[in-house]
This record gives sequence, structure tokens and C-alpha cells, in this order.
Amino acid sequence: MTKEHSTLLAAAIVAIGIATAGCALRSGIIAFKTLDREVTAKGLAEKEVVADKATWPLRFKLLSNDPTELYNRIEAATKTIVAFLRQGGIAESEISVAAPTIVDQQANMSYSTEEVRYRYKANCTVTVVTRDVERVRTLVGRQAELMRQGIAIVGNEYEEGNAVTYEFTALNDIKPEMISSALQAARTTAERFAADSNSRLGKIRTAQQGQFSIETRDQTTPWLKQVRVVSTVVFYLDD
Repeated sequence: MTKEHSTLLAAAIVAIGIATAGCALRSGIIAFKTLDREVTAKGLAEKEVVADKATWPLRFKLLSNDPTELYNRIEAATKTIVAFLRQGGIAESEISVAAPTIVDQQANMSYSTEEVRYRYKANCTVTVVTRDVERVRTLVGRQAELMRQGIAIVGNEYEEGNAVTYEFTALNDIKPEMISSALQAARTTAERFAADSNSRLGKIRTAQQGQFSIETRDQTTPWLKQVRVVSTVVFYLDD
């Protein structure tokens, strides 16, 4: 083989290589663009549930000028409240009594001796924490009975009202069902889009589960909760 023939052969091999690489590159771009056809859909799942835990602070205040008399009244009032709760079906283990907070109003610089009618003020709290939400709801409706025994249940000075806090703690029990519902909702939306674009819905490319939220359904029924989750799913589209 002459030098000239060798040169021509080498040039031909290079040309064939470049052409082959070009075809492969073109095929790769086409494949990439085909795989790049996708649709993103969001799926919402909602479920209404009943709270399974209640925390009820029963707060009361007492005034006196005699520390000993004030202590006796605190003890008597606390016993009355605990008896009311026990008779209403609340277990002893579900009741806790906090140490009273005593304020010497005469020692408070914002008061003058003439303005203070009662020197000592006691802030007291008996708290119920229970899984029996229905029982608490019943007793809350009956708490006015304590007024007949001289005990006024009041709100906290620094918080709004004297409301019961209702919680739903069994989220893990309903998570799988809700995630499945959210994914199905996303698929339904994506299928509708695929049909409108003359395509078929392919496999899931990525799926992102949003945060679960638990909110009170409305202010009049705080023991009813609305659980929500939104899943974001990316599907491939096929021709």
C-alpha cells in the first residue's frame, strides 16, 4: 500500500467515525428530548378526624388579706374541683394540681396602700389531660355547677379564654391511606392533561410528599380536625 493510499484510508476512517458519532449524538438528543416530555401534577388528600386528646386547664383566683385563710380556701376549692372531675368520670391519674402562684399586691410598686383592698392574690390551676374527649366536652358544659359552690373558673390573664386544647395524635395511623389518596388524585389530574395533549401517561419520574397539616375545622367545633397533605408527582409522557 502506497503512502497516498494509507492517507486516504485514514481519512476515510476518521470521516466514518465522525459520521457515526454524529448519528449517535443525534440519537442521544432525540432520546433525551423524548424522556424530557413530562407533566407535573399535585394531588390533595383531606380527611376529617375527631381529636383523641384533650387538655383542660381549670383556673381560679382567690383574694385575701390573711395568708392562712387564703391557704385554707385554696385547699378547699381545689378539693371541690377535683371531686367534681372525679364524679364526672375523670380518672385521678388524669388530674394534676399546680402549685398556686401567690402575688403580694401591696409589695407591687404599681399599687399604693390605699388602692389595695386585698393584699394577697392566688392564681390556681387544676389541669385535666385525657384521651376521653367526649367526657371532657360534657364536663365543660357543666362547669357552671362549680359557681354554685363558690368557685369561678376564669381565663388566664395573658391568654385568650379558658378553652380546652384538643389534639389529634394518631396521624401515623392514617398517613398511608392519605398518601395513597394524594398520589391517586395527582395521577387523575395528570391523566386528564395527557389525554388533552394526545399523549399517554407514563411512569412516575419523581414524587414529593408535602407536609401534613392538622387544623381545627372551625371555632365552634374545636374537637374536629382537618388533616391535609399535598403530594407533587412528575410523570413521563409517552406518545
